[in-house]
Amino acid sequence: MGHDHGHDHTHGANKKALMISFIIITLYMIIEAVGGFITNSLALLSDAGHMLSDSISLGVGFLAFRMGEKVASYSKTYGYKRFEILAAVFNGVTLIVISLYIFYEAYHRFMDPPEVASTGMLVIAIIGLIVNIVVAWILMRGDTEENLNLRAAFLHVLGDLLGSVGAIAAALLIMFFGLGWADPLASVIVAVLVLTSGWRVTKDAVHVLMEGTPKNVELEDIIQTIENVPEISAIHDLHVWSITSGQNALSCHAVVDGSLSVQESQELLRTIEHELEQKGIGHVTIQMESEEHPHTDSLLCDHESGPHDHEHE
Repeated sequence: MGHDHGHDHTHGANKKALMISFIIITLYMIIEAVGGFITNSLALLSDAGHMLSDSISLGVGFLAFRMGEKVASYSKTYGYKRFEILAAVFNGVTLIVISLYIFYEAYHRFMDPPEVASTGMLVIAIIGLIVNIVVAWILMRGDTEENLNLRAAFLHVLGDLLGSVGAIAAALLIMFFGLGWADPLASVIVAVLVLTSGWRVTKDAVHVLMEGTPKNVELEDIIQTIENVPEISAIHDLHVWSITSGQNALSCHAVVDGSLSVQESQELLRTIEHELEQKGIGHVTIQMESEEHPHTDSLLCDHESGPHDHEHE
């Protein structure tokens, strides 16, 4: 119960961080977009575009937390916890699309640099930097290490923060040296950062959707932990996956001494569950089998040549 209470507390803190960040970013995104049009700065407009994706990211992320709170039902036995991962995919793909559009716009501006109102651009970029620092600090207080959804939002804001730095540098170069190409150059730097973070978030989220082994779980260590229990002679059909960020699950078949009583089997299960919880796995399902029970020698499940094929035919 202590683990669940800690998870609920973290969940609440993450949700609050997203809600406050969403309000701040959305308000400033409108100011920066208007400022970008008035000053004719692509660096500001690209940063505003990135902020729009931030706003969507934070909004969808907040919605994901709300959806994740829905209880499990017969049709959704895990509830809506995976919605958070779908939100992370959406955010990652949005980042990639926005970065490609910035590249396209920057190319045309390199060919024909327009006039930019550098003073207005500088003021708006400085305010943008302050706003992004505040939002990044709010999000950092949440669980950006374990929670993929919050990390996606944090990366969005971090890209924005660097975008504001780029816009400030570009404004100064235009003001003091008349370098018109500094504006599209700053937007290209933003685009590279946006593309990189978008790719990473998308890749991590797809890994979860593909039921991949969680990044924070060492599979060999898990196998050793289970097989080191004296009563277990072998394990097979092992699966380790993430339900959502910070919630890992495991299922396997364990071959045990057939003479174990029901009580001894229950104690054995509790011991393994406790060991695995220390390794970051909260949901454990183990099917006990005796030596006489027909089983495969394959550690990982092989549906093509397993002994239970006749059941599916």
